[in-house]
Amino acid sequence: MQSDSPPAAGPGRLLKAPENFVDAAGVRTVFAQARSGRRDFIRSAFAAAAAAAAGGAAVDARAQARPAPAGGGDPAILDLPPWSTGLGKPVVTDGYGRPSRYESNVQRRQSPGLTQTAQASVSFAPLQSLFGIVTPSGLHFERHHQGWWDIDPAHHRLMINGSDAKMLRQPMVYTMDDLMRLPSVSRFHFIECGANSGMEWGNVAVPTCQYTHGMLSCSEFTGVPLRTLLEMAGADFKRGRYVLAEGADGSSMTRTIPMELVESGEVLVVYGQNGEMLRPENGYPLRLVVPGVQGVSSVKYLRRIKVGDQPWATKDEAVHYIDLMPDGQHRQYTSTQECKSVVTTPSGGQVLLERGYYNISGLAWSGRGKVTRVDVSVDGGRNWHTATLQTPVLSKCLTRFNLDWVWDGKPALVQSRAIDETGYVQPSLRQLRAVRGSRSIYHNNAIQTWLVQESGEVKNVELA
Repeated sequence: MQSDSPPAAGPGRLLKAPENFVDAAGVRTVFAQARSGRRDFIRSAFAAAAAAAAGGAAVDARAQARPAPAGGGDPAILDLPPWSTGLGKPVVTDGYGRPSRYESNVQRRQSPGLTQTAQASVSFAPLQSLFGIVTPSGLHFERHHQGWWDIDPAHHRLMINGSDAKMLRQPMVYTMDDLMRLPSVSRFHFIECGANSGMEWGNVAVPTCQYTHGMLSCSEFTGVPLRTLLEMAGADFKRGRYVLAEGADGSSMTRTIPMELVESGEVLVVYGQNGEMLRPENGYPLRLVVPGVQGVSSVKYLRRIKVGDQPWATKDEAVHYIDLMPDGQHRQYTSTQECKSVVTTPSGGQVLLERGYYNISGLAWSGRGKVTRVDVSVDGGRNWHTATLQTPVLSKCLTRFNLDWVWDGKPALVQSRAIDETGYVQPSLRQLRAVRGSRSIYHNNAIQTWLVQESGEVKNVELA
């Protein structure tokens, strides 16, 4: 059931999804099973964790959330707790603030079985535990190709050169002080790995929203438009139609970026994130941010920009981050992250503890501009209801959406479908596979389905 205003039904209560459900020994088991194409262990491990939560924590949640009045009143109100009767901790106990110990489970997590080398791996942002559109810097997803570094900014340099002497009037080398003295801009943008949701191409692979869609984050980035730096170097924008961005990490990550993106002024050379300097895992002291384009192009530890007249076809754009098409051909340079969305509540691994009112909430985004509408279905796409878009709604940025829903205790198939300002409509998995097949890894922007069972448990499912 859907309504246009909050219904009179009592609010339902939600049990959070299990977080860290696979230990080091379990990861080794996952690797062993992956060689034979099986995922039995990860499914059974999550099922055990979910059962423990539903059996123990759910009972505790029922007891603690709204306890029956005792002696004419609620003791949680009548009896003052220690924090209401004593002195708290002094100011600046910690020079840099930390989350509450009661939120210690909200962490980015490494997916078991995704890679066998910790330095060339991914961590996933806990989307199901976040509010609004901004990802805290310490929870921003990570993708590293040779591990991360905490680089001394005093020794970091950014070089701008050309593929030949005519591409630039004057090659330039910038220190961090040079860059931070220039006029800056601050903008909100999402960064999404091209492989986000990639494990779901063939069939349902992972249980929670953190692992299906967590290679996605959104921040306020501060820096200098790359166009400004190229203009200072006297770049020939007519001859130089591409730039090559290179990172300073051991993998020397390099990506070709079309000059029209740079000319738009959107591409930023960034040193600030969410009001502070970049974190080391996020590219400190300098990174590129290419809005709307798969995350690998937003090169971290940025050390060089090279201007040229054609794509470079480097390792990570000729062999990786390409689309395997149904006819066996590889499609290159399909970097734009198409319109996409996901419901984060209710989502996989969570448990609806009782019937009643719930707020369906999620995130939508598009690499081509603003999200203009999000539709939500609770019956697997038979009927759609227009969700409310929470402001601000910005270009190439996450957009939060909400819809009121009364769960009647029957099975429900919860989906979201986003539409952007170009008119592009997020496809179903069947529509996407019709043109892309099922053997790809990258750029899966299909509609996600969560099954709410009669028990209230929410599972990741695929509709045939």
